[in-house]
Amino acid sequence: MKRIAFILVSWMTCLSGFTLAQEKPASTLDIRILESIAETRTEPQTQTFKVLSDINNYVQVAVPVGLLVAGAVNNDKAMRQNALYVASSTAVTALVNVGIKHLIKRSRPFKKYPNFISVRTASGYSFPSGHTSSAFATASALSRAYSKWYVVAPSLLWASSVGYSRMYLGVHYPTDVLAGAVLGAGSAFALDGLRK
Repeated sequence: MKRIAFILVSWMTCLSGFTLAQEKPASTLDIRILESIAETRTEPQTQTFKVLSDINNYVQVAVPVGLLVAGAVNNDKAMRQNALYVASSTAVTALVNVGIKHLIKRSRPFKKYPNFISVRTASGYSFPSGHTSSAFATASALSRAYSKWYVVAPSLLWASSVGYSRMYLGVHYPTDVLAGAVLGAGSAFALDGLRK
């Protein structure tokens, strides 16, 4: 029951964060942050953040598959169970993310602000960031399953880098990324009962 309450609170936080983002001052702050990031773009950084963003979906599949294969090879039931936990956290996050996007229907920054130059364009809606929510779901679930610093630190660094890449590329507002992080972590915590 606590886990269900936690995930509901996380999702409500996402929705209330969006409500705040729709108010004029927050919206202005969102685009100002993006413009500030855009002013610091360099070609090497742009290439790095493109790669981070592009391989995110592969990482979301590779992590649970890797755990599953390692668990099968080593006959480790706990590792196979944790593979299910990580995969479930990411899948639930993706489903909820799509639902929220279609409910809120927030325009992408480059569509709402024609003078803002993004590195990339993306289809669909902006809030919350799907890349960020999936990265944080996987990172949080992996960190909960294996709470050693050498798992937690790289996982959270990865997820944070993916979130930043979405702002750097100009396809998401900071509030999209923040809501995505809350949604992803919230899903992992809510499904905590699946981990071994």
